[in-house]
Amino acid sequence: MAYNCVVLIKQVPDTKRITGRAMNDDGTVNRGALPAIFNPEDLNALELALQITENFGGNVSVLTMGPPAASQILREALYRGADYAILISDRRCAASDTLATSYILSCAVKKLDYDIVLCGRQAIDGDTAQVGPQLAEKLGITQITYVEKLTELKDTTIIARRNTGRGWQEVKAKLPVLLTVIGEANEPRPTAAKKLMKYKNARTQLEVAEALAGQNPQASETEVKKLAALAEDRCRDLEEKGLLIKLWGLDYLEPDFNWCGRDGSPTKVHRIQSIVLETKETKDVAPTSDGVATMIHELIEEHTIG
Repeated sequence: MAYNCVVLIKQVPDTKRITGRAMNDDGTVNRGALPAIFNPEDLNALELALQITENFGGNVSVLTMGPPAASQILREALYRGADYAILISDRRCAASDTLATSYILSCAVKKLDYDIVLCGRQAIDGDTAQVGPQLAEKLGITQITYVEKLTELKDTTIIARRNTGRGWQEVKAKLPVLLTVIGEANEPRPTAAKKLMKYKNARTQLEVAEALAGQNPQASETEVKKLAALAEDRCRDLEEKGLLIKLWGLDYLEPDFNWCGRDGSPTKVHRIQSIVLETKETKDVAPTSDGVATMIHELIEEHTIG
């Protein structure tokens, strides 16, 4: 039996490169101050989905919500083996908390044919681990969280092992099901050279239009109309080649707008504090074997280690 998998992925700021400019005054993340990367545990979710389709057949669709630049991680997913890519991008999605995000994603997933929905346990820019479970609730399907291994998949039954922190438990469920996957579940595969060459020119309609506008910054009103027609032609050409990344806005998803964006987000930032750690006492250690040995002996004598 073949299984269609939908993988929810997210482009996140690289939290290993945090600086004092990482937050805006209103409490939102200053994404322009940090490099953007593929959320690590979403890669594990993608890898599990690819393993399922390789073993049983089916297809993998990747879906992300974000600005136009988020299409980069959709290409990365295609390079690894995903079959279809969809970007949800709409200014009215801005400032969505986990509740609004999960609602918008649920509207998108409902438009797809799926058996298994997968996502990383949590995103490194929020660490809430809420979107996956909230999405399952809105879809009305079973959820298995903290998945570290797929034990069995047969017909419409799945058995997965979930990590409980101090052990594990096996959970049996009927499809459709949502899985949140942890980093220990697998080793994500690297990009494949052949797929990279195939999908390196995959673009959304927005990217095509922006590229043409950038090449013609002084275009007149008449030329702008011609560029719009040219963009449509290029998008049709990309679609025929299987290189058009689908672009969905809220109008296409037909949601209740009261549940989207800032209006649909009850989470509010009350206060932000910048914590500065000050060094009270320092000691230089010579970068030699004797210097390191002396430091270790002192730490043992002070019962800091050992």
